[in-house]
Amino acid sequence: MTHLSLAVAQRYARSVSCWFAAALFAIAAGSVSAGELTLAEAVRRAVEIAPQLEASLATVEAASQELRRAGSLPDPMLAIGFDSLPISGADAFDFDADAMTEKTIGLRQELPGRAKRAAQRRVAERSVELAQVDVDVVRRDVARAAARAWVDVWSAQREIETLGSLRAQAQLAARLARARIAGGGSALDALAAQAGVLEVDSEGAAAEGAAGEAMAELRRWIGDDAATITETAPDFDRAPRPEGETLAALDRLPTLRSAEARVASAAAAVDAARAERRPDWDLTASYGQRSGYSDMLMVEVGVSLPLFVRTRQAPGIAARTAEQRVALAEQQSQRLEVTARIRALYARWEGLRRQVSVHDQVLRLARDRSAAALASYRAGGELQPWLDARRDETTAHRTHAQHLAGLGRAWVDLAYLFGESTP
Repeated sequence: MTHLSLAVAQRYARSVSCWFAAALFAIAAGSVSAGELTLAEAVRRAVEIAPQLEASLATVEAASQELRRAGSLPDPMLAIGFDSLPISGADAFDFDADAMTEKTIGLRQELPGRAKRAAQRRVAERSVELAQVDVDVVRRDVARAAARAWVDVWSAQREIETLGSLRAQAQLAARLARARIAGGGSALDALAAQAGVLEVDSEGAAAEGAAGEAMAELRRWIGDDAATITETAPDFDRAPRPEGETLAALDRLPTLRSAEARVASAAAAVDAARAERRPDWDLTASYGQRSGYSDMLMVEVGVSLPLFVRTRQAPGIAARTAEQRVALAEQQSQRLEVTARIRALYARWEGLRRQVSVHDQVLRLARDRSAAALASYRAGGELQPWLDARRDETTAHRTHAQHLAGLGRAWVDLAYLFGESTP
């Protein structure tokens, strides 16, 4: 019964081994066929094809077109009519029966105040500036998301490679255990060693699934032609820029530039509301034709009378002023929030950097322990110490991969604070 169980386990291990080897081969083949993708190239592709960025650029175009007509005079109005036309009696609706009947044609042009039109142009200019800053915000978000996806793929592939080397050790231990059976060794040890191979295969399947998920997210940003990425990553142990330099350049951050543009837009809206207190003008000119009498010319100038400022224009000014205060308060709040977030990002990056550095030593000790236990088993020692050491080393490798991924994402968050260009 024991030998039958061992044979079944061996066949299952061979099938899983083939699958695991095929997965690694597929990754390697993709690397050869599609070329290696660096982090900077992934970001460049993402920014180049992002539909979000195209939408933001279209918003800029729309705001620019609105600016072209802002502050322009309204279209003139053409008026055609008649005056003093009889509508009763024998001469009803006869244009030639009464000399006072007049056919008229005229033009009417509204003339908004100069201050009002200037305020409209300022509002439109601020809208263009806000749309342009929002493009930078979207570009930064796309670049950061693509970079984080690249880091996730990179760390997952490093984990797969590590598990491949661990599997070679597990296979060696399984071969040694099977060889000992012929010399009277324990079949239980052979089964345990073969189970160790399967455990590594299980870890490899989980890592392969995580790599597939990460690659799917990366392809969302850079397209379906992404097959694999380069093994060379940026130096995550070195901050993209010093913390003091970043804090000194807060006003360059797209988020704060957007808040500043919203404040300017709110101020322009206040000016436009105040301009509503100014009177508007209009000019009307018409030409009248009468039967039997001289033709007539009429010129009329009109002016609006903002007599009820307290109930009409004043509420609008108060509303726009309140919106300006909201924009100012949000700007101050965002500045405090961004400052705190940057400090937190640097603290998180520093903590992860130190954690990775310490865990490098843990990983080296785990490797040495596993190698020593395997050497002891080859020399005739017990199998259990190696099984324990191998499990601990596998856990250490997976934990190290997670720490590297976290460090890479923290580095990306710092590197792409200002936009898509890494320092």
